[in-house]
Amino acid sequence: MIRWFKKKKGRPEVDSDQVQEQFDGDVVPEEIPAAIEPIVEVSELVVEPESEASTLHVAEIQESAVSELAAAVADEIGIPAELEDEAGKLSETGDESVSHPEKPGLFRRLRARLSRTREALTSKLDRLFLGKKIIDAELLEELEELLITADMGVETSLGLIEAVRDKVKRKELTDPARLKTHLKAEMLTLLTGVAVPPLHPGKPHVVMVIGVNGVGKTTTIAKLAHHDLEQGEKVLLVAADTFRAAAIEQLEIWGQRAGAAVIKQKTGSDPAAVVFDGLAAALARRVDKVYIDTAGRLHTKVNLMEELKKVARTAAKQIEGAPHEVLLVLDATTGQNAINQARLFHEAIGVTGIIMTKLDGTAKGGVALGVVQETGLPLQFIGVGEQMDDLRPFEPEAYLEAILG
Repeated sequence: MIRWFKKKKGRPEVDSDQVQEQFDGDVVPEEIPAAIEPIVEVSELVVEPESEASTLHVAEIQESAVSELAAAVADEIGIPAELEDEAGKLSETGDESVSHPEKPGLFRRLRARLSRTREALTSKLDRLFLGKKIIDAELLEELEELLITADMGVETSLGLIEAVRDKVKRKELTDPARLKTHLKAEMLTLLTGVAVPPLHPGKPHVVMVIGVNGVGKTTTIAKLAHHDLEQGEKVLLVAADTFRAAAIEQLEIWGQRAGAAVIKQKTGSDPAAVVFDGLAAALARRVDKVYIDTAGRLHTKVNLMEELKKVARTAAKQIEGAPHEVLLVLDATTGQNAINQARLFHEAIGVTGIIMTKLDGTAKGGVALGVVQETGLPLQFIGVGEQMDDLRPFEPEAYLEAILG
């Protein structure tokens, strides 16, 4: 038996100027300092053995603990994948007696980020099916309740259960052990049944990004721009959120980090006028893609929704067919409310695609299926972290494998 202690250490005073600012739920991360003080130093790990035998393993246990702490720190501060690759290359030439875990692939990282949803859904499914010999009405009722409580929505859950019930009636499915496999297949059909609209052939391609306050529109726009810039496209950002305090400055910061230019006016300006100037600049500069950042709208406020329509009309006057895409950003942690937002925004504006953010911080990842099923809109991107590369194109197969195993 070994007891662990951590020496107490005074915390340095924090300079308020260095505190990370947050605006309406959109986080503006500060640059990571060049030198980061270790959270726990090797010398701080003290082992108190209760016997002489345990003393022999102190060094081994300390080394293991330090490795785990180092991994935790790397994950917490978000070390880029490129640095992880370099570290892996260096370790290959180091001491062969030290074992280094293989760097997780993209799927393993996605699976890790969706662990809360998987734990909430898969563990319950496994317990439900455990020991069952037949698929009867009672089992299907319990499965239906489980899906509804996983925030998939009533309509979506009922549809999935009905599909499974039909297979049971036709004797295509009799073994409860195979029920999860069939359920996954039905979910895949649901997610792939909605096609992503084709991209506008001309340039610039104009994308208006909308959503309520706090879902992460501004950071999402920067990540979309980063993705396009990596593909060699020229991107322009338009700061049409002239209402929220510091929204323009926030987009400028993220634009600089992504490497995209930003068109802006002063706070309080007419958003439609900013969009007009932004699209004029896009035409003059011959950019490939334009992202319009809009103010957070309460989907129940008619006057605010009307202002969004005005922005869309202004874009159409400047460039034919614009906006060519209207992407709605939803916060996965809001659960069923995300489905209501999607439905009302789509009725008012005409949404073309969904971006689901903060899937790494919730057990309500099942809401993605509900949004697609109940709105008929494609889920195009998912956000699973704070880094630029943590916004990734939605792949139904990988998503279902990550949450269901």
